[in-house]
This record gives sequence, structure tokens and C-alpha cells, in this order.
Amino acid sequence: MKKNIVLFVLFVLPIVAYLFFASGVNSFTKLPVITPKVADLGNWESLRGEKVSLNNKITILGFSGTEVLKNRGNLFNLNEKIYQRYHNFKDLQFVMVCPLGTEKDVKSIMDAFDDFTDVSHWYFVFTTPEEIKNYYSQLKLKGSLDANFGTSNVYIVDKERNLRGRNGGKDYKEGYDTFHPSDLSNEMLDDFKIILYEYRAALKKNHNATKQL
Repeated sequence: MKKNIVLFVLFVLPIVAYLFFASGVNSFTKLPVITPKVADLGNWESLRGEKVSLNNKITILGFSGTEVLKNRGNLFNLNEKIYQRYHNFKDLQFVMVCPLGTEKDVKSIMDAFDDFTDVSHWYFVFTTPEEIKNYYSQLKLKGSLDANFGTSNVYIVDKERNLRGRNGGKDYKEGYDTFHPSDLSNEMLDDFKIILYEYRAALKKNHNATKQL
């Protein structure tokens, strides 16, 4: 009897587990679009003086607000749970829209991050509170900015500037709360992996098509 149980645990259970997880991945291989074709960023000044665009990049988009220094723990959570794991992916960028006047606070945070993180894929752009409100409104989300023109949520925007998430009833998810590390480690990480799977599958398909030609 004990021998049968051992054999079941060693051989049958792993196969059952594999089939269970494989079926889950295969049944959900495309992350729904919440808002199609969001606007690209304006000609806003970046911390490094760069032009930042959402085109042709997978973007983690956020709104830091005027209390960015007070809420720096949110950026730390995002950096630890998502950024450090995937920042070497060349088509990925993390973009935070910030109110003018917070440049020094953001720089101090990035200087601290630079001690243990390659911050080259972090981008901060600065504009007026009115421009931030206008930009956020066109995302057409259920959530809203707080009184400081920020939110602890971040959003996944694909290379075609579609804001992606979950739109199925109780499972609706338009953003991921950086205040809660568990939200990043679970829901966001799962959804982000689906986006990567989409693009890797597309690249493989295009590669195979090219070889056939």
C-alpha cells in the first residue's frame, strides 16, 4: 500500500499537476483590452531630458502624485517585485507621470535605487496637474487620481498603446496596487507573464513564417 502511494506521488501527481497548470495557461493566453489606443505621452520633460513614448514598448504606466517622496515605498515594491525581475527585457519600460516640482524628490529616490538597481528602464516625465488629469481621464478607467494627482495603481500598456487587464465581472482588474506587494506578486505578475507570452508567441510565429519564405 505504501509503495503504491509513493509511486503515485512520484509519477502520477506531477503529471496531473502539469496538465492542470498547462490547461490554465492555454485557456487564458491573451490579456483583455480595457482601453484601446490610449494617447501617447505629450512633449513632457523627463528627468534625463529624454523623449518618452508608449509606441512599440510594453509599458508599466503610473502616476506618482505630489507626495512621491512620502509614497516612495510604492515604487520600491514595484521595483522589487516586477522591475528587477524583468528590466533586462529590451522592449519594456516603466513610466511614471509626475507633477512639475517633484523632480528633486524623484531624483533622490532614483539615486537611492541606483545603489542596487540598474535604473535605465525607469522613466519619469513631468507636466502640470491639469495635463495629468486630462491624460488620466482619457484612459477611461473606473479608478481615479487622488487629491495629489497620483494613484498607487500602475497599468499595463502594450506596444500598440492598448491598456490591458481583466474585464470579466468580479475578476475585473484595470490596475495593480503598488501599496500591496501581494497584488504585484500575484495578479500583476500573472498578467504580465501573459503579455510576455503573447509577444514571444508572435515573434516565434513571425520567425517561422520568415524561414518558410
